[in-house]
Amino acid sequence: MTSTTATPTITESRIARALTDGLEPKNWIIAITVLIGWHADRFIGVGWGLVGAVFSGIIPILFIKFGERRGYWGDRHVRRRQDRLFVIPGIMTSVILGMTLMIVFSAPQEMIALVAAMLATLAAILAVTTAWKISVHGAVSAGAVIMLTQAYGPWMLVGFALVALVGWSRIELRDHTPAQVVAGTALGTLIAATTFAALR
Repeated sequence: MTSTTATPTITESRIARALTDGLEPKNWIIAITVLIGWHADRFIGVGWGLVGAVFSGIIPILFIKFGERRGYWGDRHVRRRQDRLFVIPGIMTSVILGMTLMIVFSAPQEMIALVAAMLATLAAILAVTTAWKISVHGAVSAGAVIMLTQAYGPWMLVGFALVALVGWSRIELRDHTPAQVVAGTALGTLIAATTFAALR
């Protein structure tokens, strides 16, 4: 993979690394499942949000860390595109299981819509990844912000400032090109917004 960015300075690299790690997909997923859970049904919704966080965020990161320890891929961000073609279906399996539990045990519809939007976004990312390394960080962060905006109102659009920082960090670390970040952000916004709106 090539990038048009200059070699980062040590300080810039440290800031970018902190942003990439601190605002990684898992953390966005945990935050949005709890916040949408609260919006859906207050404390009961938060309980379902934690279920969603386990199947959509915690189990997937444990799966990734297991593969990292075994040497199947380099790190928790799974930099190599070909590795993502194995990792993403594994994550989707966990998300499907979580959504199935939500449907069977009558979770709030808004929570089911949230997890369905996550699943649809993963499917779209997987389709693109067969040919091109699109930014998962960009897709997940943008999708989270747009769904929070749909639930809580336009003021949540300020969250796109964090999405921009995430995108900058991925480019600065030379893990993605600007085009891959913009494409991931656009795809995450579109798929998450349309799926969540249709099902909530």
